[in-house]
Amino acid sequence: MFNGIPSVSRAAGLATLLVAATIGLAPGARADGQMYGDPQAAAPYWRYQHQQDCGLMAVADVIGQLNGREPSQIGMELRGIFTKSESHRGDVYHFDGTSPQDMVLLLQKHGIQSDLTTGNSMGALEQDLAGGHKVMAALNAETIWNYPAGDGDRTTPDHAVVVTGVDTGTNTVHLNDSGTPDGRNEQISMATFSQAWRASDDLLIVTQETGT
Repeated sequence: MFNGIPSVSRAAGLATLLVAATIGLAPGARADGQMYGDPQAAAPYWRYQHQQDCGLMAVADVIGQLNGREPSQIGMELRGIFTKSESHRGDVYHFDGTSPQDMVLLLQKHGIQSDLTTGNSMGALEQDLAGGHKVMAALNAETIWNYPAGDGDRTTPDHAVVVTGVDTGTNTVHLNDSGTPDGRNEQISMATFSQAWRASDDLLIVTQETGT
C-alpha cells in the first residue's frame, strides 16, 4: 500500500523532445534512442516485499545503491515503527503502507537528502537518471501488473517502485519493483508506466546525491 500523495508541483524546465519520423523505429520510439540510468547496476539491490512495505523496500533499495549497504526488510520495518511520522499521527509504518513524505524522512535518517515533487514529465525523469540521481515513483500497481479489466482500482497511487532506467530506443521503463517476484529489473512499456504514474500526478522522489 502506498498512500498520502501530496500536491507539490515540479517546475517544467526541460524542452519538449521532438520525435523524428524515421523508418524502422518502434511505435513512439525516438530517433535519438538511448538508455538513461543503469538498470544492471541497480538490479542487485532489489528485494521482494513480504508485507505492505513497498515504500520501505524502495527506500532500502535506494540506500543500497548509494551507500553499498542495503538495510534489511526487518530493519526498515523497525525503523518505520519507531520513527514518528511527518505526514500523519503515529508512526511512519504500522504494517499499512508508507507515505511519500515519510519515505523522504527515512532517507534523511540514512543521511540522504531527496526532493518530492509531482507534475513531472518523462523528460525530467530521464534527466534525473542521466545525472546519476536515484529515483522512486508512485504508481498504480494494478496497471503495471496488468490486472484483468474490472479487477482492482486503476485510479489509485497504491505502489512505490524504484525507476532504474528509461530506454527511449525501445520505449521501455526499467524498475526495481518489490511487489512481484519478477520485479528485479522489471521492464514495462513507457505507455503502461505513464498510465500507472498518472494516478499519482506523476510523483517522484529524487535523491540530491548521485551515485554510479
